[in-house]
Amino acid sequence: MPSSNPLPSKESTLFRKLLKCYEMKQFKNGLKLAKQILSNPKYAEHGETLAMKGLTLNGLGRRDEAYKYVRLGLRNDLKSHVCWHVYGLLQRSDKKYDEAIKCYRNALKCEKDNLQILKDLSLLQVQMRDLEGYKETRHQLFKLRPSQHASWIGYAMSYHLLGDFETANNILESFRQSQALVETHDYRHSELLLYQNIILEESGNYERALSHLKKFENEIVDKLAVNEKLGELNILVGSKQEAVPIYESLIKRNPENVQYYEKYFEAKEMTTEKERLESFKKFRELYPYALCPRRLPLNNATGDEFRKLIDEYLRRGLRKGIPPLFVTIRALYSDTDKMKIVENLIIEYYENLKSSGHFSKNDCDNNKPIEPASVLLWTMLFLSQHYDYLRQTDKALEFINMAIDHTPTLIELFVTKGRIYKHAGDPIEACKCLDEAQSLDTADRYINSKCAKYMLRADCLKEAGDICSKFTREGVSAMENLNEMQCMWFQTECALAFQRMGKWGEALKKCHEVERHFAEITEDQFDFHTYCMRKMTLRSYVGLLRLEDILRQHPFYFKAARCAIEVYIRLFDKPLKSEEIIEEIDTENLPPSELKKLRNKQRKAKRKAELESEQAAQAAIKKEQHQKSKQQNQETDPEAPQLDELIPEKLERPEDPLEKAIEFLKPLQLLANKNIETHLLGFEVYLRKNKILLMIQCIKRAVKIDPDHPQLFSCFIKLAKCLQALPDDLSPNVKEVVEKARKDLIGSKCSPIQIINDGLQKHANKSIEHILEGAKGLYSLDEKKKDEAIKLITSFDISKLSLVEASKVHEALGSGAFGKSDEQLKTYKENCRRHFKYAQIFRDQNESNNLGNSVNVKDVVTKTADL
Repeated sequence: MPSSNPLPSKESTLFRKLLKCYEMKQFKNGLKLAKQILSNPKYAEHGETLAMKGLTLNGLGRRDEAYKYVRLGLRNDLKSHVCWHVYGLLQRSDKKYDEAIKCYRNALKCEKDNLQILKDLSLLQVQMRDLEGYKETRHQLFKLRPSQHASWIGYAMSYHLLGDFETANNILESFRQSQALVETHDYRHSELLLYQNIILEESGNYERALSHLKKFENEIVDKLAVNEKLGELNILVGSKQEAVPIYESLIKRNPENVQYYEKYFEAKEMTTEKERLESFKKFRELYPYALCPRRLPLNNATGDEFRKLIDEYLRRGLRKGIPPLFVTIRALYSDTDKMKIVENLIIEYYENLKSSGHFSKNDCDNNKPIEPASVLLWTMLFLSQHYDYLRQTDKALEFINMAIDHTPTLIELFVTKGRIYKHAGDPIEACKCLDEAQSLDTADRYINSKCAKYMLRADCLKEAGDICSKFTREGVSAMENLNEMQCMWFQTECALAFQRMGKWGEALKKCHEVERHFAEITEDQFDFHTYCMRKMTLRSYVGLLRLEDILRQHPFYFKAARCAIEVYIRLFDKPLKSEEIIEEIDTENLPPSELKKLRNKQRKAKRKAELESEQAAQAAIKKEQHQKSKQQNQETDPEAPQLDELIPEKLERPEDPLEKAIEFLKPLQLLANKNIETHLLGFEVYLRKNKILLMIQCIKRAVKIDPDHPQLFSCFIKLAKCLQALPDDLSPNVKEVVEKARKDLIGSKCSPIQIINDGLQKHANKSIEHILEGAKGLYSLDEKKKDEAIKLITSFDISKLSLVEASKVHEALGSGAFGKSDEQLKTYKENCRRHFKYAQIFRDQNESNNLGNSVNVKDVVTKTADL
């Protein structure tokens, strides 16, 4: 590379070797070469050599020294494109992409046609989604190297990503025509043609896309993709008859693909129930072992036809012993008539199998062979799942217990029993059942994970970690290894468990770990920008870019973000005292009984701290050993930027909890804006920040999704209170927006008490959640109306409530939302206990369970340890 401060022949040769060593990742040899050049007094301040020395040090993980030498080199030679390029590479390795782009642009000012700098710049631009800049850079690369495939492809893709489909297609067409004769099975050429076809389809020119696909059909290797696309395009252009044989061949290839059947009916223009059922009958005859032709007609059939089909479907499933048989038909339960038919049939099966061994009396009268003994077992399992779905817990437990007595070694029975207890509100007994299930097959990773999840739901975190450790790497704690493997279901469940237990710092640590996983996934796409272009996996690459754009829509991120926001709101409302303040307790004025309790608590805390310090020391030793093993490859893999250590004690005492909450909230507002919880959480955050316009924005967005949501009722009350307290010196523009929102959302003269009365009147005896929010609002306006507010929720008929709804009322009474209400809470708990007799939340801690279903957490721990 030409230099603005050229070296003589000897040093120039050493510098080229230094560059080669860096490319080959021989960093120690590179340092020696840099030292040789810099040891010459004439070139001790040579900027490019200093910069390369810094880059080499960065490869060895010595980041601070790297920045020192690169900046020194840049100061000594500001006009060197090499120094600017090296500084950009250093910033890029530190994930500071915006800064790296600035460095590359400065390098291009010194040498505008440097290919390597342009390539590096284009990678950063597509990573940061600077698509206009990406187009300009790819155009420059195209002009400099028009003979390279990547130049054409990258240039076309830049227009595709910007939505200029016509130009993108023209570039690809020119590139295709410029190519020599193509081999018969050229995968790269095949992918190029399919990518070009996607561009034509996305442009909306379906006729042109169809003719293009037909023209080059023989040159495309992926025949499945061709047939699927031919079927779709024929339907889109109106040539539905041509699509029929295509989908018939696709169904023949894979009779279990639901989408093929839907497209087939669309192509045949079958809309009536009779036509579809006849067609499914034909497919059942053609593919007797396929499940789809038997399950899908159940969605369309009704009445006697449905009874006939479901009878055949259930008998076949029970004979084969399909554990998820109930799951496959659960969606049909949204239709009450269909649910009744299934219930009558399965009860009839059970009674006849028990008495005669046949499914029906007709089978018995016609002397058909007796069904296998296992059929009765699967029928009992199905009945238990059926009654569990209807939340008839006693019947569900009756049938599952009979099934376990029949075959006590079937794992699915214990899993189902655990699920029944979970739905009934007893996570401890559910945990015990799953523990027993996994003990029957300790090599089954699914059951192992399911057991760990139930333990986390029962707040048994240590035991869940022990269960997971059976499948994690030895020598590393299960929690640490699961974090390395980005096992986010485990981490989100841990965060929620810590939140329930009031361990706010631990909960936030898990939430931040999940957030870091998503950030890492976003960073990982960087490696694919060059790989996909080189391997010509263009369709997958575009799909990857679009997936990364909406990555934080994923439920894992939503769960973690919601948990973090709720915890930060809690820490804002009730900040934790610093550890020093906690220790400064006035023991002199405490009564003897309270002082004794305090001393016992302090002794327990001290013992716990000592135990935790021992465990932490052991964990630190293991972590150090693990880090040493990771550092063995350090010379070939530059160290990633050091992230701040997540310390629970620091996390639970943030300087500004609401700003931290907003960091999690913003991705949700951008990508999960169709979920009403996003806007409800946003309202709560901005309410505490006193941002009236942002509060109004959140409510407006929530109203568009579900104007009758219970928490939205609470938001209207809080908004009305805020509007009453607004200062008079607001700017005219803000006043105008506020008045319009007042008029549109709550009425121009509507007071908080009027909103409450109207809402309570509207939802009286209909929705306990609305009544609960109204009661909270009533108490917040006037604490003297405490009895009236509590009566509103406790007088609601408990038999009409679900367990979730009753738990929310119980939580509100116990959390102090209505002040001190111990008597009312006790009465409400007793009433709920009679109706939800299995629910753990309504039991006293020291209460012995007469049903024989309760188990102490310590029992679970002991059993787990014995396995």
